[in-house]
Amino acid sequence: MYELNINKQTYQIEADADTPLLWVLRDILGLTDTKFGCGAGLCGACTVHIDGMAQRACLTPISEVTDAEILTLAGILETETGKKLQQAWNDLDVVQCGYCQPGQIMSAAALLEETGKPSDQDISNSMAGNICRCGTYDRIRQAIHHAASIELPHTMEPAK
Repeated sequence: MYELNINKQTYQIEADADTPLLWVLRDILGLTDTKFGCGAGLCGACTVHIDGMAQRACLTPISEVTDAEILTLAGILETETGKKLQQAWNDLDVVQCGYCQPGQIMSAAALLEETGKPSDQDISNSMAGNICRCGTYDRIRQAIHHAASIELPHTMEPAK
């Protein structure tokens, strides 16, 4: 039995220690926002955040993430960075078929969390390994730059 923290919720998982996180997310928990692409960590479709770092879920056994904070696309879209990326992706009409986009957004979010205003080289380095069959790489790059410049309205928290 494994306890996993996914999108700020705790799940009890019964699976073998070497079960890839991808299959736990998709098949056991039904969290299908993380996509299966190649199963070899080469395409980036299955990218999730593990303790803030972009990682390939198809290569990550659940036994290695029991003490980690795991975020999928659904979790990252609840963050300020995720909201900026979602707005930028919509503003620039990035998506064509959309299959690779969860992994693209997850890698872009990790980059923006690390480097607030990335250069083209930063983007190239960070996004390497995220494959897009439709070839929307230029729009993805533009959207990452756009997301870095978006100022979201801040809501006031009630005083406690």
